Amino acid sequence: MSLVLLSLAVLCWGAVTPEPTIRCGSEMASIRLLTATKICVTGKSNFQSYSCVRCNYTEAFQTQTRPSGGKWTFSYIGFPVELNTIYFVGAYNIPNANMNDDSPSMSVNFTSPGCLDHVMKYKKKCIEAGSLWDPNITACKKNENIVEVNFTTSPLGNRYMAFIQSNIVIGMSHVLEQNQGTRTSVLVPVTGESEGAVVQLTPYFHTCGNDCIRRKGIVVLCPQTGALFPLDNNRSVLSSWIPLLLPALLISTCVLAIGICLKRRHEKMKTSFPSAMLLPPIKILVVYPSEICFHHTVCYFTEFLQNHCRSEVILDKWQKKKIAEMGPVQWLTTQKKAADKVIFLLSNEVNATCDGTCGKSEGSSRENSQDLFPLAFNLYCSDLRSQTHLHKYMVVYFREADTKDDYSALHVCPTYHLMKDAATFCTELFHVEQHVSVGKRFQACHNRCSCL
Repeated sequence: MSLVLLSLAVLCWGAVTPEPTIRCGSEMASIRLLTATKICVTGKSNFQSYSCVRCNYTEAFQTQTRPSGGKWTFSYIGFPVELNTIYFVGAYNIPNANMNDDSPSMSVNFTSPGCLDHVMKYKKKCIEAGSLWDPNITACKKNENIVEVNFTTSPLGNRYMAFIQSNIVIGMSHVLEQNQGTRTSVLVPVTGESEGAVVQLTPYFHTCGNDCIRRKGIVVLCPQTGALFPLDNNRSVLSSWIPLLLPALLISTCVLAIGICLKRRHEKMKTSFPSAMLLPPIKILVVYPSEICFHHTVCYFTEFLQNHCRSEVILDKWQKKKIAEMGPVQWLTTQKKAADKVIFLLSNEVNATCDGTCGKSEGSSRENSQDLFPLAFNLYCSDLRSQTHLHKYMVVYFREADTKDDYSALHVCPTYHLMKDAATFCTELFHVEQHVSVGKRFQACHNRCSCL
């Protein structure tokens, strides 16, 4: 087959595309004398081929390089090539260079691709030779004298030859299959050790005759289809296994029952908190007065919200940089708008142990440059007057309620004692609206918010 595929980087000004890469002498004057380049291609396969073409330059070269700065390059497309063949390509400048100048010729080797190349396999001649046929060959050794070969036939033909090769051919068999494109099987007699040997399948299609693409596979042992034990011994073997199987079955049943009980118990413990665990997480802004111990109270409460109430918690301690950039009032206003709930965290228990730890711990609330609790309380009072966003506010105590007089207006908000109202508190977190009487709101606002 002649394939017009070889694009040679050679010199040919008169060709269709002006491009090649042949140096024509080290002196500027030598390229000005260049008039032509001869290109010869020699192919070596079953039949040797030889062809040449001369490219004449219609104009004399004035410089060693193109005006753009690159080398002069030219192309010639037109040499016929065969599949899977080695070619020797030589280019010769005319006239020859002066003595002791650069060589007037260059040569390269080129191997044309075969039909199994990812591009060539889709060409017409390769398709006719069976390049797209996938026989899916499997071969196994049935015994010392027989190899079973299975493959899928091709629509291109119905005649095949199966060879079994080790160092030499140890078996062969003709296959004639009328049902094209189906799975077929053939038993090949062999004269030597066949495990690990190569099985070669040679098709004879009408489109390619004896020059079709051959396919290969490896011979392996056939899977055992017989019983694991001799038939005569089956009963005795089964009898010997019964005393061991019964205790194992009993133990497995007990383990399964224990596992089911533990799983149910675990699920029951998980449902001790409300079904809000399955809802999307809510965003909660937590504010707290400066006297609360951050590590023992605030951090514990934050961990509780995240682990048991599926909440995304906002704390001033975690956003010091943003507070410094925005200012505490602007930051607090922005976070209040973004949050689903605003929780005032209060604690009426301040002991010496907590005070001593918080006073010395790095990052304790007493190191805060700005106590945001009064600012948050003022925002709450503003919302209380305008009757907006009141459903967001909640109050949480770790013990019984004991709100200071300065913050008694928070009695209007839903109040929870974490140690005894944990489940109820998590449920109420996901309620959109909390209803409070208008009179109670205005009374609290008049009595406790105006003074701030």
